[in-house]
Amino acid sequence: MADTPQDYVLGHVRAVLPGRVTDDSRIVVRGGRIEAVEDHPAGASCDVDGGGLLCIPGLIDVHSDALERERLPRPSAVLPWDFALLSLEGKLRAAAVTTVFHGAAFQHKTSRGTERTVGGAAELCETVRARGAGPVDHRVLYRLDARSAEGAKALAAELAVAEDGALVSHEDHTPGIGQYVDRRQLERYLVGADGLTPEEAEQHVTEMIAERGELLEVRDENLAWLGELARSGRIRLLGHDPESAEEIGALCTRGGAVAEFPTTAAAAVAAREHGLPVVAGAPNVLRGHSHAGNVSARELACRGLVTALASDYLPSGLLAAVFRLVDDLGLPAAIALVTAGPAEVAGLTDRGRVEPGLRADLALVDPGGQWPQVRAVLPGGAA
Repeated sequence: MADTPQDYVLGHVRAVLPGRVTDDSRIVVRGGRIEAVEDHPAGASCDVDGGGLLCIPGLIDVHSDALERERLPRPSAVLPWDFALLSLEGKLRAAAVTTVFHGAAFQHKTSRGTERTVGGAAELCETVRARGAGPVDHRVLYRLDARSAEGAKALAAELAVAEDGALVSHEDHTPGIGQYVDRRQLERYLVGADGLTPEEAEQHVTEMIAERGELLEVRDENLAWLGELARSGRIRLLGHDPESAEEIGALCTRGGAVAEFPTTAAAAVAAREHGLPVVAGAPNVLRGHSHAGNVSARELACRGLVTALASDYLPSGLLAAVFRLVDDLGLPAAIALVTAGPAEVAGLTDRGRVEPGLRADLALVDPGGQWPQVRAVLPGGAA
């Protein structure tokens, strides 16, 4: 597919703007930026006829683990990182995603045949850096296991070459807290995902709790270090899976800027009271409930407690989740959850809205039928 022109006029679209949807608009693009959004004059020509489709900003995904899945489509079937990125890029474009933050997990974890290692995280970062400019703006979400000294050391090396404001998420997947506050949820997951017997899963979780219980000092040191980086403006810090108002308070004291995947309504409420953006999982909204037994993201969104949705592991789930929320939130507010909202999470001020001066990352969407369909994606991004 040819590159999108830097200068063109897109006509006859229903533009989804902050707070409203237009009837018949044309969007003038110059140098890859939006120059004007205006009513389409009767009889006026255009370079691209939108045919009455919805025109929305390109989607921004601030937490995607899809690349590691693309690299390992089956256990032991390991693909080259650069091929996996290009393969995934096609799926991202089909899902109208024009900016994506790939999760690089600085931890050691094996599940469903997928082995996460500190070395693998560094390879992912290098692959994203090497991709360069393209139809999708590939970036990194640095994910640190708070109880990993090795992970922190490797992350420090990556941040040394990263720009200021890099997204860093700290997480603690010790059973009994956070995502798996009920250890039985993790045990059931291990039975289904890794083929363990119930007895083996119970023993594994018990050993995991004991092993990670010996790393509290490492956790405290890592959180203090991340706090220093956050308060200095070196990184933009996200707290992963907060479960209580107390955790949100500690995150704010640490210099945290975002609550990512709160597991309870209390944590989400506290985050908004502190003025933090709140990221929830699109698959959770799409399915109507959490796979780990935590709070329903759809419930949080309908209460106005969610400011952004992330794909987590399913890029195509972003738009589908949005249209599940249209009746409750209205179309502009629902679309903002995957455009302007994630832009705020990432600290990106040049995209996420169909407005003059911003990047012309645009997508044409047919909302008809049971599920929305992406008809075209027009990435911009020129300086």
